[in-house]
Amino acid sequence: MGFLLYLIVGGIIGWLAGLILGKDIPGGVIGNIIAGIIGAWLGGAIFGNWGPDVAGIAIVPALIGSLVLVFVLSLILGSMARGRRNT
Repeated sequence: MGFLLYLIVGGIIGWLAGLILGKDIPGGVIGNIIAGIIGAWLGGAIFGNWGPDVAGIAIVPALIGSLVLVFVLSLILGSMARGRRNT
């Protein structure tokens, strides 16, 4: 049950990051889960584990990490799309 809750929280965090930035995360629900989990790891590594904790994920650093991840990912994917249009 803990792993399922971890995936759900990761998906919600990834979805919130995409919603806040106004960016669509590729991969739909799976993309949201991956962005949330990687963002949680990234946020925990940069900011530590402070704030409310759900299913082993510190919410505030995870959301900040997911925001950074989605922003960087959108820059990379946007750059790749522009490069394909120019060739």
